Amino acid sequence: MKISIITVVYNAELYIKDCIESIIKQSYNPIEYVIVDGGSTDQTMNIIQQYKKHITHLISEKDKGLYDAINKGINLASGEVIGILNADDMLVGNNVIAEVAKAFVIQSETEAVYGDLNYIKPDKSKIVRQWRSRQAGFTEIVKGWMPAHPTLYIKRELFISNGNYALDMGTAADYDLILRFFHTYKLKATYLPLLMVNMRTGGASNKNIASLLNALKNDYKALKRNKIPNPIWVLFKKKLSKLSQF
Repeated sequence: MKISIITVVYNAELYIKDCIESIIKQSYNPIEYVIVDGGSTDQTMNIIQQYKKHITHLISEKDKGLYDAINKGINLASGEVIGILNADDMLVGNNVIAEVAKAFVIQSETEAVYGDLNYIKPDKSKIVRQWRSRQAGFTEIVKGWMPAHPTLYIKRELFISNGNYALDMGTAADYDLILRFFHTYKLKATYLPLLMVNMRTGGASNKNIASLLNALKNDYKALKRNKIPNPIWVLFKKKLSKLSQF
């Protein structure tokens, strides 16, 4: 089973090395590694070029934002399974992808695999939050549950049949895709009780109060688009569930 991993990057010279090395150190083979750069103006591309022999596809050009770049990566990917690891995130340990592949094999009906995630300080000095998930599915989505997106590995055929990331959803494009796949299309997913990703804090959705309010607005829009009952209540439960992660 070929697994495609997509890294989207823009001006991440401080972090891209950690991301790339966490992938090329994986024990599993074959991994198809796709990097989509948005036209970085710092040293990002120079650092990426040092690992060129490990990269299957590399493009560097202007895009319409994070999710447009991810969609470009999906369109380039040829693996049976696709995962997203952003430039400031890292796989935890060298056997994460091997465990993902094993889960797909053991659970032959599975269409997606997800696991656990830590939010860490940008300098990796401290764990800020611990996202521990559970086995769940489309019935849990309406209760505010969702898997940690950076740990989510999905069969490529689902993107072909159900669509890529919606570019009009802003910061909630990943939530919209999860709602669409898990609730609307009732994707069969398997929880892997494994710490898979260390994710640095400081994402676009939580930079400041304005960003937080905009993220709430986008989440609500995603819930409405996917016809989730009682969207305000679901949004409240979604935010409330995060308190236990601190």
